[in-house]
Amino acid sequence: MNRDAKTQTALIALARTRRMQRALAHAYLHRDQPIPTLRHSLGFMTSTATTTDELVGGGHTMSLLGIARAEGVAYVVEELGTGEAPICYRLWLRGPRHGHLVPIHAWYEQCEDPAEIRARIASIAATLEPAPRVTTEAWMLSTRIVQRRALRVPVGAPIRKFALQLRVEPVSGHGASGHTTVTAFLRPGATLAEVWAIDAGIAAARVTYTGIPNGLGLPKDTIVLLTE
Repeated sequence: MNRDAKTQTALIALARTRRMQRALAHAYLHRDQPIPTLRHSLGFMTSTATTTDELVGGGHTMSLLGIARAEGVAYVVEELGTGEAPICYRLWLRGPRHGHLVPIHAWYEQCEDPAEIRARIASIAATLEPAPRVTTEAWMLSTRIVQRRALRVPVGAPIRKFALQLRVEPVSGHGASGHTTVTAFLRPGATLAEVWAIDAGIAAARVTYTGIPNGLGLPKDTIVLLTE
């Protein structure tokens, strides 16, 4: 008697039952919505859908404000558009948060005034060591789609959503490199925009991708820490 074969058969049957239960629950939740047409299905796979009217502005952009070596962090500012308070992050260069962009939550819990936030950023910028820009030709950006999903919108077919892995490596094959994973919409493209030298064997790269699903998609930045 082969107990392993029986166990495997039982597990397969259980998985099929669970999949059927999830499918029925999903169908019940969306029972009042129109059935997607073949045109919508093909459009989802081959084209980019508009989700809302185009917004004024160029998306969200990041810049490296400077380096606080005593803290072991680099300060990063994300601009959200005219009239919006920018978001200030710490990019940890060492320790358990190494490579993570962490917003300074306390600033925004105490104040929501964009002018005051900008004043705080200007004040801290005066104490930071600037990071020089270096040529981007020394590095190459590669992307990999880790996961494909769909984002349901109120009107029309769903839009494409990707878990997109970004990897920045030196062209020579030797030197600082790094990677991160972001959520991209509509199309899984990315561009290596800037690179800053932080220390010997440490750099930071700004990568732009389609991270805002407004209109035909607006760009968003992320900062990738590069280390040897």
